[in-house]
Parts: sequence; structure tokens; C-alpha cells
Amino acid sequence: MTKVMGIVNVTPDSFSDGGEHLETATALAYGLSLLDQGADVLDIGGESTRPGAQPVELRCELDRVVPVIEGLHRARPDAVLSVDTTKAEVAEAALRAGASIINDVSASLEQVAAAHGAGWVAMHTLGPSATMQDDPVYDDVVEEVATFLAEAADRGRKAGVTDLWVDPGIGFGKTFEHNLELLANVDRFRRCAPVLVGASRKQTIGVLHQLSDRTVRGDDVGPIPVNDRLEGSLAAATWSAFLGADMVRVHDVRATVHAVGVISR
Repeated sequence: MTKVMGIVNVTPDSFSDGGEHLETATALAYGLSLLDQGADVLDIGGESTRPGAQPVELRCELDRVVPVIEGLHRARPDAVLSVDTTKAEVAEAALRAGASIINDVSASLEQVAAAHGAGWVAMHTLGPSATMQDDPVYDDVVEEVATFLAEAADRGRKAGVTDLWVDPGIGFGKTFEHNLELLANVDRFRRCAPVLVGASRKQTIGVLHQLSDRTVRGDDVGPIPVNDRLEGSLAAATWSAFLGADMVRVHDVRATVHAVGVISR
């Protein structure tokens, strides 16, 4: 059955819920609520990776994520916790605090994961967050992403990582059409390794919502608001699960657990 990874953003500027869980106590309460809703994994991040986001200083990111991971681990020792980071120092501190997975947008921390016996998610992106959406171009987005992920998975295995996933990076250096192609071919990436898909509430979902309402057509439309993308997010998660995704990373945990569970019976 496809696992559900719940998102805990300890940031002021994440695209969906930036600032809502910036305080440690609030993030802890929110994370515990996601576990109660059925999340299999919690993904805690202290640096936004939305398009246009600027890097966060090391000390700041550590101060955001480590106390939350420590608190969650203390409250629920059996909970599976992931740290969403590209910094080796943050990953190491998070693993010491109780995390067991590195969710790595940079696909570069396999040595850290191997050294700590941790799981590793290698994601595809096209450059840093600040510029990745400037002009993403591919000859064949599915095969180029698959090649990148296969090489990342191979590096991870050679480093000694035994628990790894690949993530095609929906919205990370891709156009609307690129994202649809990737979602249509989730099963292709399973040849590389187990697959994690994160499409929840992203701009592609917002555009699909408007197109499905038949109120607009083409690329001249902006997406509907982030907090009104539940149905599309559930459809993307369920579709990904149908195509064999091993995990989906989502904001709306309870609804996704139910939706994914329906097709797993």
C-alpha cells in the first residue's frame, strides 16, 4: 500500500502554509495531529524550496527543524521522521535528533545517509529554487528525469544506502506540460527505485482545477488559490498510487489516507 508522508513546514515562506507552523510548539502539535490522521512519515523542513525561494542560513535552519524533530521523537518514539534539507549539517543534526530519512531536493546527500544508516530520497530539480522555473527546457522530460534518478539511485546504492526513493520533482524546474508528462509516467521511475511523488497543492494542480471547471482554457490563466486545491491533490495522489508510487508527500493527510486506501483494497 502506498505510504503517506505528511508535510510539516517550519518556515515563514513555504508556498502553501508558510508561517503557520513556524513556532516549535505549533509545529509539534501539527505534526502530532498528522500522525493521528494516519501519516506513515512526517517530513520536517526549515527551508522553503518553492520557486523563487532564497536560501536559509545554516544556523537558522537548524534552529527551526532540530527542536521539532526532537520533540516529535520524544512524544512518538516509533514515528518515522524525515528531514527535508539540502545541507549535510542539518541532515546529520536531524538524524541525531530522531529522524531516519533525508528528503534531499539536491540529490547529493547519499554519503550522509549511508554514514548514518538512514533512508534517502533523491529528487530531480533543474537548478536552485531561486531560478529553476526561469526557462525549463527538455528534449524528453520523462527520459531525462528517469536517467538522472537512475544515476542518483546508483550512487546511493554504491555509497551503501539500503533504503532509498526517487522523486521526479513535480514543479521543480518544469512547465505545466512537463509536470503532466511526469505524472502520466510515474510507473517509468519505478525502474530506478521506489518512487515518492509530491504534487500536493502545487501550481499544476491549481491550473488543472480551473481547466476542469471549464471556465478557462489554455495557458493564459493563473491557478486557483493554494488552499482550494484539495480535489486535484487527491486525484494526483491516487493516480500516482495507482501507477505504483510507493509514497506520496501531501498536506491533506487524512483525506489522502482515505483516498489512497480505497484503491488499495
